[in-house]
Amino acid sequence: MSATLGPLGEGGQVIIIGGGPGGVGCALALQRLARQMGRSIEITIVEGKQFTRERHYNQCAGVLSPPLPSLMEEELELPFPYHLSRDEIQGYILHTDREQVTLHETGAPSIALRRVQFDAYMLESARERGIAIRQARVVDMEILDSHAVVYTENAPLKADVVVGAFGLDEGTGAMFARLTDYRPPKALISVVTKFHPGDDAMHAFGDFIHAFLLSNKRIEFGAVTPKGNHLTINIAGERVDIPTMQSFLHSPAAHKVLPNLTSAGEYDAGDLRFFKGRFPRSLAKQYYGDRYVMVGDAAGLVRAFKGKGVTSAVLTGIRAAHTILEAGISQEAFHQHYRQANMDIISDLPYGQVMRFFTNRFSRYHLLDLVVRAAQTNPHLEQSLFDAVSAHASYRQVMGKMLRPDVVRDIVGEMLGVRKGATVQTEEAT
Repeated sequence: MSATLGPLGEGGQVIIIGGGPGGVGCALALQRLARQMGRSIEITIVEGKQFTRERHYNQCAGVLSPPLPSLMEEELELPFPYHLSRDEIQGYILHTDREQVTLHETGAPSIALRRVQFDAYMLESARERGIAIRQARVVDMEILDSHAVVYTENAPLKADVVVGAFGLDEGTGAMFARLTDYRPPKALISVVTKFHPGDDAMHAFGDFIHAFLLSNKRIEFGAVTPKGNHLTINIAGERVDIPTMQSFLHSPAAHKVLPNLTSAGEYDAGDLRFFKGRFPRSLAKQYYGDRYVMVGDAAGLVRAFKGKGVTSAVLTGIRAAHTILEAGISQEAFHQHYRQANMDIISDLPYGQVMRFFTNRFSRYHLLDLVVRAAQTNPHLEQSLFDAVSAHASYRQVMGKMLRPDVVRDIVGEMLGVRKGATVQTEEAT
């Protein structure tokens, strides 16, 4: 194919596969930029799920934090839906098997809400602004020299460029992999459930997310998030399943936090039903080419360990829109413009992978207990743990803070203290 496919011009057509935050963010950004440039273009979002009336369950924990509100308002001219808020998160309580530390939010609080409601708000906003919404699943596609054709359950759609905002949908990912050199990102599995413990228990639980880094080798991390009248509970790892979730729910660390689970179902028949999902942990291969580009999870353009998936989806959707209208729709244009625009995410992936490796190893051998204990008295270490858990800073910044001399000194001091204590006990025994 030609590598000279220029910026989308007057009458250009864009098909966006996926009506989540990344797809809608791209659509709204395209519409706004085209209007500013004096161009008239056609934008169609194809989405097979129904977000209205909460017919679809989204496995995302649904904690949205800055800079998403300003990103939506400034780049998309779309108010952030504070009216959907279930809770304002004031910070995190990080648990290991034997220790815990409270990590306070120092900026604007994160907002806990139901993702399906947020997705419905985004998609309906696009509809109200005249963007075509096609309620159907994509079944096949052709990328030709002159255009692309997207085949849906209803009718074929013609486009100059296709935006993949389908997350980790295996069917659509396999379709792109068959037609192009695209290969989906590697992923972690998540298992999610919810629990309504009652008003008194929710009040006692408070407005902090409880995060868990335990020695269970199957669970890379877990979390319990307050959402108004219920708790969302999720775990993630390469091989997590329902027995793994049940093991987490009955672990000593989680048991201290969770209200009495024997009352499950007393307030909601859907309590402790389990849902499975996935989220990326690596960059996808060939996530752009002539006449196609991926955004958000489909591209693997998210933090390598966890956090801010919605923000990354919207941000990469906006960046894809700029590339399509300003640089072009060729593989070369996406490589030179879109990839470069996302270097803040791409360059941080190796640091996130290193953090993931050491966090997993430290958890297995209870060394994170010592790190958390040191954080109880070291504010710089406490802040670095907050930044890592909340995704408020890059992993490169987090690693820089954790290598501060005072932080290293306190962690080593905890390790030496444990060793010294063990030596004393041995001498007393002899």
